[in-house]
Amino acid sequence: MGVRPPSNGDDDEPESIEFGIAAVDATLRSADLTFPATKDDVEAALGHERIPYDAHGNDVSLGEILAEVQTRKFDTRQELLNELHQPFEAYRREHSGGVFQQVRSMLPF
Repeated sequence: MGVRPPSNGDDDEPESIEFGIAAVDATLRSADLTFPATKDDVEAALGHERIPYDAHGNDVSLGEILAEVQTRKFDTRQELLNELHQPFEAYRREHSGGVFQQVRSMLPF
């Protein structure tokens, strides 16, 4: 998931802010990790990486989210991302600032 940061009034096109699965995907693409990979392989390579879980930059270690996944082996990067999706969403819901914070994160300002 990713959102665009607020515009500061200039005409420059802002970059998007990656968080959640989109941030994991970007991290995986730049990592030296090949698939198939075991859960231990992913943990060793990327468990320490801090991944933003919301548009405000709050983050969590990938290892903490990976601990919630029951699958022990991932044949593809997409399979790993699919398995991480639910734990990331649950973490975001549990650690968000409530409904007000969620609505605020969707507004462009």
